[in-house]
Amino acid sequence: MVIEQLKQSEALLEGHFLLSSGRHSNRYVQCAKLLQYPDRAAKVLSVVVEKLKDIPVDIVVGPAMGGIIVAYELGRQLGVPAIFTERENGVMALRRGFEVHPGQKVLITEDVVTTGKSSLETIEVLKAFGVEIVGIACIANRSTGELEYPIFESIKLEIETWDPAECPLCKQGIPYVKPGSRAIK
Repeated sequence: MVIEQLKQSEALLEGHFLLSSGRHSNRYVQCAKLLQYPDRAAKVLSVVVEKLKDIPVDIVVGPAMGGIIVAYELGRQLGVPAIFTERENGVMALRRGFEVHPGQKVLITEDVVTTGKSSLETIEVLKAFGVEIVGIACIANRSTGELEYPIFESIKLEIETWDPAECPLCKQGIPYVKPGSRAIK
């Protein structure tokens, strides 16, 4: 069901992509294409809600940009508040009067988890408030299982990536596009 929703939304892209990690890939998941349809987002994220049924969650927090709509929808389905972190002067921060409190059970939300960079930045911000991180929830999990937190995904995707020097698409002279929102460092 999830893969069909991604395809119907034209969220599963094929081509040559420069990822925010600096690596290249021949496939990219543009969850914004799925999230523009609230009914599809609700269906896809209900898979995550089912996986969370025995996990207590007090609040969901999504890093901007990719985690905001996911946080909202998961918060709606779980019946808990949904807030977000955002970068201020290049550093992730909790702003806009949002609050978390010591002991709260926090679920981090993302659209796609690959390296977990945004989630981990958000976790560092929140840990200073004494919260308990219960896991990371996402639509598409592309990670290699190296994160120390459990991941609750709608779908696990294995998408091959390459170092730019080894990229077969570059060797064929195929130009890449950079679809994500995070700047490459």
